[in-house]
Amino acid sequence: MTTLPPLREVIARHGLAARRSLGQHFLLDGNLTQRIVRAAGQLAGRHVVEIGPGPGGLTRALLTSDAASVTVIEVDQRAVAAMQELAAVAEDRLRVVAADALAVNLVPLVPAPRQVIANLPYNIATPLLIGWLRQAAAFERLTLMFQQEVAERICAAPDTAAYGRLSVLAQWICETELLLRLPPSAFVPPPQVHSAVIGLTPRAAQPSPVLFAQMERLTAAAFGQRRKMLRGALKSVGGDALLKVAGIAGERRAETLSVAEFDRLARLLPT
Repeated sequence: MTTLPPLREVIARHGLAARRSLGQHFLLDGNLTQRIVRAAGQLAGRHVVEIGPGPGGLTRALLTSDAASVTVIEVDQRAVAAMQELAAVAEDRLRVVAADALAVNLVPLVPAPRQVIANLPYNIATPLLIGWLRQAAAFERLTLMFQQEVAERICAAPDTAAYGRLSVLAQWICETELLLRLPPSAFVPPPQVHSAVIGLTPRAAQPSPVLFAQMERLTAAAFGQRRKMLRGALKSVGGDALLKVAGIAGERRAETLSVAEFDRLARLLPT
């Protein structure tokens, strides 16, 4: 690993100019990638998945950790070639999967205990997170980079401007923590937004798939019309009758409800 070529040389050799269509913004600063790996906590014996490694800045940092293995999932064939070069010197600790991450089920792909540590492509970050939340019990921890606005939404408290459907789903399933903020200048090419790394640790008790689907229905209705009072916003899923059973005033708005109150409502929805 000490003889690896500079990342900018890897980018030039493989023609890895970042593509906006793939949401690519590469993190090349070794100090920052090491900080992300440290923020993920204890990795000894863990099997780590990285999404969209690009030229491999974060991948290199992961390979210097105590992780038992690193699996990278990459749809860009230019980056796949760069990752295969890295795998050749990684002593069987690096596995390269050429695939669209949205179509990959990580659970059968990687043994437990498993973690995801990734600078997520901006254009698919939210659907990836929702998919992992549905099967959160299979993961020990997720350490993920998002656009800062999205990261703040995930971690937002009730009755704040950023609090919404993503906040409720993420915090219902996981303990969330904003770990690190990064300016645009940290990336190549610089994005037009700031970025942030968050940690998501799945809670010990996880909802059934049926209950998760009920929460998705509930939050879609509640936040689909944020300015409406709940009795109107939730009309399609029970409205006043549902709210009365849950002991929640119909004139409240979605952003004022705690995650616990959303949980109470979701459990009352008909399956």
